[in-house]
Amino acid sequence: MNKKEGKILVIDDDPDIRLTAQMVLKKHFEQIVLWKSPDRFSQGEDMGTFDLVLLDMNFTPGASNGEEGLYWIREITRNHPDMAVVVITAYGDVNIAVQAMKLGAIDFVVKPWENQRFLTTVQSAYRLGQSRREISNLRSTRETLQNDMDQASGTMIADSPAMQDVMETIIKVAGTDVNVLVLGENGTGKELVAREIHRHSTRSGQVFMHVDLGAIPETLFESELFGHLKGAFTDARDDRKGRFEMAHQGTLFLDEIGNLSFSLQSKLLTAIQRKEITRVGSGQPVGVDVRLICATNMPLKKMVEENNFREDLLYRINTVEITLPPLRDRISDIPALSKHFMEQFRRKYRKDNLTLSSSAMDKLMRYHWPGNIRELQHILERTVIMAENKEIRPKDIKLESQAETHVHHSSLNLEEIEKNTILKALQKHHYNLSATARELGLGRTTLYRKMNKYEL
Repeated sequence: MNKKEGKILVIDDDPDIRLTAQMVLKKHFEQIVLWKSPDRFSQGEDMGTFDLVLLDMNFTPGASNGEEGLYWIREITRNHPDMAVVVITAYGDVNIAVQAMKLGAIDFVVKPWENQRFLTTVQSAYRLGQSRREISNLRSTRETLQNDMDQASGTMIADSPAMQDVMETIIKVAGTDVNVLVLGENGTGKELVAREIHRHSTRSGQVFMHVDLGAIPETLFESELFGHLKGAFTDARDDRKGRFEMAHQGTLFLDEIGNLSFSLQSKLLTAIQRKEITRVGSGQPVGVDVRLICATNMPLKKMVEENNFREDLLYRINTVEITLPPLRDRISDIPALSKHFMEQFRRKYRKDNLTLSSSAMDKLMRYHWPGNIRELQHILERTVIMAENKEIRPKDIKLESQAETHVHHSSLNLEEIEKNTILKALQKHHYNLSATARELGLGRTTLYRKMNKYEL
């Protein structure tokens, strides 16, 4: 018989009880530790090294009220809330056992016990304790990953009056569960706003699920958002949850919602209205509880007038509407944003002594920033990488509109020609993707993929 990876602590002042417990359990668990008193916890013994504690309720001769055991249950569960505790009670002390379970004990055994029943109780408690630890570890891992993602996505810089108004709105709506629509040009920080709302909401301890609708092919929309069953289509090798289910009890951020076709808008509306989804290949609806935040740089109200966006969907997603100002309308935030990005890239590229001169900052303040904060971030990263001196001067900063963006006639590389053409069109239309796509004769989704490919 294979032993389980378990360390069991038995605490009882009766040596016969300790010995009996050891004899029954040693065949099934890796290590059995015997104590006659819980006072060793007070002497520095670490409770966290044990997987399960079997605890008697009385240790003082003549005591029968269980107060000592209840005290130690409080101490154990206070320091190690995931610890599995099984109490040992004398026959007739069921009321004490009930009190113990209210304080966090998993189960109880009555002495004298029948060995098989005793073993079954301990094994069940051990498994439950392991499940508690796994859940706690998963929760901790998720929180760590979420914090890492929040840090990677950036920090809200909001010193300007325009951004102060945005921050006030964020704080007001965060504590509610209303749907929010975030509008703004590309690169203005719409995802940061969504994360800030989530961070200040009652769902902050739950998942934040970011879905880039502009990058999902129409044929995969239902599978990605609603999930699918094994065999539902050719590549469906396993059952899979969709993004709605993954975000259950958390926040679902649908970026680039203006990219959805009319038919997909209808399917999304149904899921939002009913608060349930149906996986591809299944006829069974699944209830979902998500806080919905959507974002786009497209004029949805105008699209409604042109019958390109459903009016009822717009009403569903914009209970509160937040419009982010472009960087050219919040110039006073550029010094703080530049400082933030400089600190980030100095660490990343190990150039701790690199500084940004006041004249270089003046150059940044005078630029019109068609690509907004994302363009500022990219330009400062490139500048830090290329910097050869300890101070960045104006000549070190190559701004996009001043850079040579026309196609070199000497180059016949198709990718280089395509990249330069897309960049030129983006600058011409101030990074308005709809206008750029029309100029280039591309669909928005295609343009979006090419921008990602060329890191534009």
